[in-house]
Amino acid sequence: MVPAPLGGVRYAMSMVSNVRSLGLEGIRGCEIRVECFLSGGLPAFDVVGLPDAAVKEARERVRAAAKSSGFDFPVSRVTVNLAPADRKKTGTVYDLPVLLSILVAAGDLKPLPEDAAFLGELSLAGELRPVPGVLPMALAAPGLGIKRLFLPAANAREAAYADTVEVYPVTDVRELAEVLRGERTLAPFAEDALPDAEEPQPDFDEVKGLKNIKRALEIAAAGSHNVLLVGPPGSGKSMLAKRLGSILPDMDRREILETTGIHSVAGLTSREKPVISHRPFRSPHHTVSAVAMAGGTASLRPGEISLAHNGVLFLDELPEFPSDVLESLRQPLEDGIVTVSRASGTAVYPSRFMLICAMNPCRCGWYGHPSGRCHCSPASVRRYQSRISGPLMDRIDIFLRVPSLEFDELEGKERGEPSRVIRERVNEARKLQARRFQGLEYSSNAAMGGKVLEEACALDEAGKTLMKSAFQHLGLTARSYDRILRVARTIADLDGGGKIQTKHLAEAIGYRAFSFVEEA
Repeated sequence: MVPAPLGGVRYAMSMVSNVRSLGLEGIRGCEIRVECFLSGGLPAFDVVGLPDAAVKEARERVRAAAKSSGFDFPVSRVTVNLAPADRKKTGTVYDLPVLLSILVAAGDLKPLPEDAAFLGELSLAGELRPVPGVLPMALAAPGLGIKRLFLPAANAREAAYADTVEVYPVTDVRELAEVLRGERTLAPFAEDALPDAEEPQPDFDEVKGLKNIKRALEIAAAGSHNVLLVGPPGSGKSMLAKRLGSILPDMDRREILETTGIHSVAGLTSREKPVISHRPFRSPHHTVSAVAMAGGTASLRPGEISLAHNGVLFLDELPEFPSDVLESLRQPLEDGIVTVSRASGTAVYPSRFMLICAMNPCRCGWYGHPSGRCHCSPASVRRYQSRISGPLMDRIDIFLRVPSLEFDELEGKERGEPSRVIRERVNEARKLQARRFQGLEYSSNAAMGGKVLEEACALDEAGKTLMKSAFQHLGLTARSYDRILRVARTIADLDGGGKIQTKHLAEAIGYRAFSFVEEA
């Protein structure tokens, strides 16, 4: 028998214990069983089951937390197994279940309820610290037969947003031990886990002139189309891209859960911002590596293209990115997912994002400018532009030349159309698409294909004639042909959602026909 601390009731020692916990496979939650066996022999503490360094270091955190919470750590050989033993375990999420498994095995606690799971990092004083990835874990809990989830109080709001399991916020080990003994009650988290308030963003009404460019960006936002902006320095390419977030459509609950899950796994959520309710805007520097872009690293962390899921990936100064980084975008742009394989395992991350790119027409940036200040040779210009491969260019839907503003336009006092008004039109177009793609895994025109594309983008005889002419004169590929149809469908949706008319198709072709490589 082991004396129960804190004045609790004594229970017969159990040599083996089993505590349920949760882990991650990519961005999906999975069950981890924490087993503990106490045996005779020299005192030792071993953790097995493919733990990484952070999991192995849990031994010292658990030992200190137990003593700080008033428990006598067993003077015996302690073996903790994280099952299934053939799956890599990473992070500090297993600190709490490891400690509980030892306390149950030592008889300090009764066997824990089978419908409850426990997770959280421990401080040396026995306090619970937040861990990443709790939203995907909470979403997976019902399918695993888990009804109650005990986790750090700082993670409670994020987990509660899943609305799939009772979430119990725990402050420290002492409090949880008293709850498990029945000495006190702990109410489930009941605070309304509403999305955070919208943050102020730059507005399109601040953009002078460039009406055609703003029209094209509205189309891109309505259909989630990829865009390339080409123009001289200071023409407003980055300014326009950064204002795109202010006209993006609202996210539905499914998109909020997907986006928050990815950011949670990456450790980018917090007690103050537990839910990502606005479309992400990621703008990595051109020194980013291919691994950071696609994801992976030693812990299979999501990359930039997954963090931009349901939002925007903005690549400024596109030709300055390494070629392997740019080529890593090709498959995710086509499939909407990225498969990351490393020595530690394989993970599949969603990566359906809008790609917005900006570039100068040459290295100095002034090729084709009326001022004639560019002194780059034609060969130098071709080399600079050829850094963008044909297959990547073929995945761009809308090509835009951004001209320099004239003095009179800069001095003008007239303000443009506010983002709020543009966003209302974009939301209406997205509602049409949501009804069109109901029950499918995608919700925007840019992602549609197969029979849906044939039905939604059917052309009349005049449209077929126009498309045939464009196909022959522009040297279109099958992919670019489909992308023109998708853009035309979005233009029609902004025009009320009827059939694609010749004017819609002509505008879509115009965004594709302008070759910046030849005319910049």
